[in-house]
Amino acid sequence: MCFYTKQTHDAVQIQNRFKATPEKGAEKALAPREAINGFTYPPVPALIDEAPNRIRALHWGLIPHWAKDTAIRQYTLNAKIETLTEKPSFRDCVNNRCGIIADGFFEWQWLDVAGKRKQKYLITLPDNGLFAFAGIWSRWSDPQDGRVWHTCSIITTEATGLMREIHNRKKRMPVILTPDNEQAWLNGAPLADFARPDVALEARPV
Repeated sequence: MCFYTKQTHDAVQIQNRFKATPEKGAEKALAPREAINGFTYPPVPALIDEAPNRIRALHWGLIPHWAKDTAIRQYTLNAKIETLTEKPSFRDCVNNRCGIIADGFFEWQWLDVAGKRKQKYLITLPDNGLFAFAGIWSRWSDPQDGRVWHTCSIITTEATGLMREIHNRKKRMPVILTPDNEQAWLNGAPLADFARPDVALEARPV
């Protein structure tokens, strides 16, 4: 799965890489961070299908439009690509596409059957460059105060290659987009086109 990421590039580097301009209010999401914990439901920088040339702050942990409160987001940090169209939390958002900007993520390899000993790894592109996770997003209005939240979930798939060795228990990995297919994802290309990401990754113990 993918619950811990990082993004250490500055705003100008992000704008240049994705050829997009930040929206008002995205400053906090764009700030460089060595570690981002999904369970704090932080704002993260993202491109969305409605405005692919703009960078928006989305809160990690998708809240579907029908939710009564924010409690569901602890279960929606990730969304499995295989069941995306079936799960009630995600099926209404399948066509709400986003690319969640990062430059790395963290995963733990189990060193024994019980998982009592684990090795933490940082996974990046070979050049530590920026990339986007495939994601979906939702617009939710808080029934208590009317505040509008824009939230997201990172899409995951069956692990391949290096990630099968590291995520050796559940064998999952996030779907990482490439410059060649980022726009196709945002434009609503079939989910099956992204189920087996073709991207070179490097991992180092941390």
